[in-house]
Amino acid sequence: MAGHSKWANIQHRKGRQDAARSKLFSKLSKEITVAAKMGDPDPEKNPRLRLAVKEAKSQSVPKDVIDRAIKKSQAGDSEDYEEIRYEGYGPNGVAVIVEAMTDNRNRTASTVRSTFTKNGGNLGETGSVGFMFERKGEVTYAVEAGDADTVMMAAIEAGAEDAESSEDGHVIWCADTDLNDVANALEAELGESESTKLVWRPTTTTELDLDAMQKLMKLVDALEDDDDVQRVTTNFEASDEVMAQL
Repeated sequence: MAGHSKWANIQHRKGRQDAARSKLFSKLSKEITVAAKMGDPDPEKNPRLRLAVKEAKSQSVPKDVIDRAIKKSQAGDSEDYEEIRYEGYGPNGVAVIVEAMTDNRNRTASTVRSTFTKNGGNLGETGSVGFMFERKGEVTYAVEAGDADTVMMAAIEAGAEDAESSEDGHVIWCADTDLNDVANALEAELGESESTKLVWRPTTTTELDLDAMQKLMKLVDALEDDDDVQRVTTNFEASDEVMAQL
């Protein structure tokens, strides 16, 4: 029975991982479809689409899924998605930005509001927490890309604003409007990035203990579980000890 139970647990965990992976692929595909529909279906002529395809590839989305998402944008019966940003506060006053793509604004607003309320948060007005973030381009590289000095020099030459290196890898930031050019220059110097995308970078942070972190993660997980939600960003800060306990 113990062996059966262990196998059942493994299967359950694998099922959850597969479901999460499927959801991620779906959200990345939606971004590709919207980007292709808003501009040219050729990634080389459409910076937003190029970045969306690049991000999808970095997450191991199969080529046929990417191609299908682009073709879907050219179909006359493809859904019209609206991009909406929600802002609010999570447990302990943590700022939360929710980016969504939806074909039904009322449905998404209702679900997001309900999720905030059920998980100790508060949905606010647009702009209620946005002033605590800056819109930036973010490019990440693995440790193997080079040492901190090498990456910093490459970042400066590419026109980036800042770079940070740690044992986990390298993160490079630039103006949101420069992301495509900076990413191309970095790729020529350092090779393929792990991730290239637009992000909300906090300018102020809120320190959380373990209990507060667990509550915040519950809210973030619930928001990200919504098919309409593309990305959730917060301004939490936690010690290495708290993160290790999580």
